[in-house]
Amino acid sequence: MPHDEARSILDADYRPPARRGDVLAAARDGADIICLIDGVFFQDSSVAHKEILEALQMGVRVIGASSMGALRAAEMDVYGMEGVGEIYRAYRSGEIVADDEVALVFDPVTLAPLSEPLVNIRHNLRLAVDEGFIDENSAADLLDIARARYFPSRSYENLMNDAAGRVPEETLLRFRRFLDTRRADLKREDAIRALRRAAEVARELTSSSCSSS
Repeated sequence: MPHDEARSILDADYRPPARRGDVLAAARDGADIICLIDGVFFQDSSVAHKEILEALQMGVRVIGASSMGALRAAEMDVYGMEGVGEIYRAYRSGEIVADDEVALVFDPVTLAPLSEPLVNIRHNLRLAVDEGFIDENSAADLLDIARARYFPSRSYENLMNDAAGRVPEETLLRFRRFLDTRRADLKREDAIRALRRAAEVARELTSSSCSSS
């Protein structure tokens, strides 16, 4: 989301998708709370477990959600990292396991997403079934078709094209109608949840500091 919108939820130091060393650098810069949302996966070295552990040992509250943050939180919550949101819970439960569920490509200048993460496609297919737009078998077929594409080229338009002739045309029309009117962005929703949680933690730390002084 745009930084000005994020700052309306939490006034913070917003940085680009995290690379290896960025979490530890933020901790050494004096951060009390680090909220890890997006991180690089394939184009650069990703955030290391060891640096998160070191930040936690320094007393930093580390929150993860939405993307790389959800993945690392599911792996590191036993050491004190806090996971937030539906994607974190899906990784934690084993419902999803692959890194590419949350992977996407983005504009290097604006950071705007240029592909659709599989976790969002999965979420919207589930919603479309729940709301009666498509049936469960069609949703499973569409998910398999989306999964077969390499993550940089995943999009709803490519999904529709790939599914033509394999999924009934009427089903595709109903799913397109769902996307036009009811489409959700689970990664964004979880990012908002994480920012709200970070704001709560910030208030807790401020209250604790005032009480002890």
